[in-house]
Amino acid sequence: MVDGVAEIGIVDFPGAQMAAVLGMTDLFMTAEQLARRTGEPPKGPRLRVSRWEWLSGDASPVRVFDTGPDGEGSPDVLVLPPGLGEPVKREDAMLYAEWLRDRHASGTTLGSICKGAFLLGETGLLSGRTVTTHWTYEEEFRTRFPQVLVDVDRILIDDGDILTAGGVMAWTDLALRLVDRFLGSAAMLDTARAFLVDPPGREQSYYSAFSPRLNHGDASILKVQRWMEESNAQNFHLAALVEQSGLEERTFLRRFQKATGLTTTEYVQRLRVGRARELLQRGGLTGDQVAWQVGYTDPGAFRKVFTRMVGLTPADYRKRFRMHP
Repeated sequence: MVDGVAEIGIVDFPGAQMAAVLGMTDLFMTAEQLARRTGEPPKGPRLRVSRWEWLSGDASPVRVFDTGPDGEGSPDVLVLPPGLGEPVKREDAMLYAEWLRDRHASGTTLGSICKGAFLLGETGLLSGRTVTTHWTYEEEFRTRFPQVLVDVDRILIDDGDILTAGGVMAWTDLALRLVDRFLGSAAMLDTARAFLVDPPGREQSYYSAFSPRLNHGDASILKVQRWMEESNAQNFHLAALVEQSGLEERTFLRRFQKATGLTTTEYVQRLRVGRARELLQRGGLTGDQVAWQVGYTDPGAFRKVFTRMVGLTPADYRKRFRMHP
């Protein structure tokens, strides 16, 4: 931070989603204007926004846009926006890795959104940390970066020096968190109202659907998974699952967890909660009725499982996501 002005740099790497790049630029500039309008004197700038690209012939990314007066200094934060298409390839991400490590070593906070986490992962700075990315890329991220802990239920994880955000539109969550950090909560709330977006506090678990592993190559377990899907989340007793597999019980339990990454209990819970989401979105059924529909004889147990996995009670979920005719 130079003379009380914090600089947030947005890295426009090849494949970065321009809607997010430009959207964050607009949000940060609006936040600065709102804070200056309502702040106590002196009312000078407190937030500087820049964009960085790697231009042909340059040794590292350079500023290509800057709201500051001189184009000098080092950003307080560098944000890696979401990308379009497939995650950034390792060889392409490594071009930025050394520069990002150097910036981080000099005190710059690093942030990523959605598939931007793949670029950040190549720096090695995420090892041993818990991060988030888009829930559909969880398995690919774990495979590529096995030393990193992944929690895709969370939409934003703020470690101070490194921030990671979940899905594509989670750029609003990360951006508002940075506004809160540098301009204060009043400016953050004013900006959220101006953009008609929720302030930080929601979670990715509200939106993510259960996407079971099906490409594991174990035909006996795949047969059970397909039977479970067709059974509409009902009557998943262990004896029935074992019978469908044609395996001995201990062998089945071991192979099921190896293939799916989940115990049978965890798998059943996710299937039932996924079915419950659909019923709650449609409306027309009470929470207790939904519990019965998805195989729970104890509505209280259903509410506990649903709330733990989704982050909202069934009633709150229905209020927020019910489809209106």
